[in-house]
Amino acid sequence: MISDTIHIAIVEDDHEIRQTLQLILDGSNGFACKYAFPDAESAIASIPNLPVDVVLMDIDLPGKSGIDATRELKRNLKSIDFIMLTVQSDDDSIFESLCAGASGYLLKDTNPADLLVHIKEVFNGGSPMSSQIARRIINSFRIIDNPLSDRETEILKLLSQGMNYKDVAETAFLSPHTVKTHIKNIYSKLHVNNRAEAIYKAIKQKLI
Repeated sequence: MISDTIHIAIVEDDHEIRQTLQLILDGSNGFACKYAFPDAESAIASIPNLPVDVVLMDIDLPGKSGIDATRELKRNLKSIDFIMLTVQSDDDSIFESLCAGASGYLLKDTNPADLLVHIKEVFNGGSPMSSQIARRIINSFRIIDNPLSDRETEILKLLSQGMNYKDVAETAFLSPHTVKTHIKNIYSKLHVNNRAEAIYKAIKQKLI
């Protein structure tokens, strides 16, 4: 007989948070939470041998991070869903978690009732995310208006190839003075102070 109960494991280094989550989940109808781990290493060693459907994974753990733990566990445990439950809301943490195999991303201020709903959602094939996280992901896919002119974009591309001002001038058929003027405008428009910052920002924002 197939059980309707969702079996959950928690990986969380804060004892109070870990204990509170376990009590809430294990005491809720349709949920069972018998396994809780204080670090990634103990979770990695134990979870493959446990009857777990969903793992709530913190990111900032002592030793190996929750992202690394998710990546390692998900590699051989395709049937288990991982939900990151964290205070981290920066773009790098979000996208690294999703790339590592997480099916959901929730912030720790998610209230218990919503958490139960989200666990059911991921168990049924969904990808739950806190509203702030969803907005960040949506924003990251928006096309950013390029503040640079075609000529400025061309010059920045040449700079990104390692050319100096003289090489850029010769390649673009411009005088060195004109190139310097364009570069000054590029820095101003991108709000940066040097070539490295300009190239980094342009690549990150997909301007070049």
